[in-house]
Amino acid sequence: MNNSPANPSADKLISNIRKEKEDKFELQSPVKAVGSEFDRAMMRRCLELARRALGLTSPNPMVGAVIVKDGEIIGEGFHPKAGEPHAEVFALKAAGDNARGATIYVSLEPCNHYGRTPPCSEALVAAGVAKVVVGMVDPNPLVAGGGIDRLRSAGIEVVSGVEEEACRKLNEGFIHRILYKKPLGILKYAMTLDGKIATSTGHSVWVTNQDARNTVKELRAQCDAVVVGGNTVRQDNPRLTSRLLGAHNPLRVVMSRSLDLPSTAHLWQIQEAPTVVLTEPGANPDLQEFLRKQGVEVVELSPLTPDKAMTYLYDKGFCSVLWECGGILAASAIASRAVQKVLAFIAPKIIGGNNAPTPVGDLGFTTMTQALALERVEMRIVGSDCLVSGYLPQGDR
Repeated sequence: MNNSPANPSADKLISNIRKEKEDKFELQSPVKAVGSEFDRAMMRRCLELARRALGLTSPNPMVGAVIVKDGEIIGEGFHPKAGEPHAEVFALKAAGDNARGATIYVSLEPCNHYGRTPPCSEALVAAGVAKVVVGMVDPNPLVAGGGIDRLRSAGIEVVSGVEEEACRKLNEGFIHRILYKKPLGILKYAMTLDGKIATSTGHSVWVTNQDARNTVKELRAQCDAVVVGGNTVRQDNPRLTSRLLGAHNPLRVVMSRSLDLPSTAHLWQIQEAPTVVLTEPGANPDLQEFLRKQGVEVVELSPLTPDKAMTYLYDKGFCSVLWECGGILAASAIASRAVQKVLAFIAPKIIGGNNAPTPVGDLGFTTMTQALALERVEMRIVGSDCLVSGYLPQGDR
């Protein structure tokens, strides 16, 4: 498989970087940037390449590589999926013998162990590269600096930490999987300005604008699975696909203890994307038989909890799981630490209603001091809506 694209000029890439990030912002940044402007431009190109495999590489990370010699890009590549060659291999193949004495930029530390593929550190040594610029150290204990040590022991210059924050953000699901043995849980919801996800009658089409809905489709394409509860299936009858041309569709997961679900749900149509139903042992055997005949996988877990669901999805090799559920399941997922990140779309609308549903159900909190304050919060405007994202505190709760 050849995934090496046409090579843009390094000068053009640097020019684009300058446009994206104003000098004023650079000067005000409290964190000293690692590497030269050229190094950072090349690492951003690595990230751009790595993103071409969004949603496709789990349990592996997304990685891009660029080889430069005499100021010109001579080879590029990215890791397309687990079991396929790593980004460095594609880049070396594109560069050929010209890689000798060159500099390779790679967004993640080259591996130094045998997995499904040989160690990339040995391939770089054999190719005779002079310098390796690394975005971030691999958190995998099988690597964890070992690849860098191997390169340095071979006399190759190594620079690490170039655009590290961006590299870590791209692979935050992979990092979480490695460190905590669970996929990264992302809770997404859309609500009105007064905190409602639907009217008192349950009507919820549409809370947000088209731009926000397109952003959600892109988010689904980046995740390995998307989880909903039985109420969402009954009330909204979602499809949960990315609906983007050529994009990855996540595994659709339905959690339902009673399995009191309609036989006409869109999720049972698996031509576009597979569906798994998680339920309690012995629940609604007639519907279980019907679902299996449709090609839907049914898995019985006891007890059925968000934590057990995440363990099941970890065992399937997943790195990131999107929760698009209602308030009751969302609260349970937060309480059981199945969710680490929150994405809240807020529409400038007010619908009121004493009984209108809210995005997160009862967490048992009685004082404001118990509230979970998001960390590393970011906000941006999406059309006429506002997207607030952040991470739940990982301390005791």
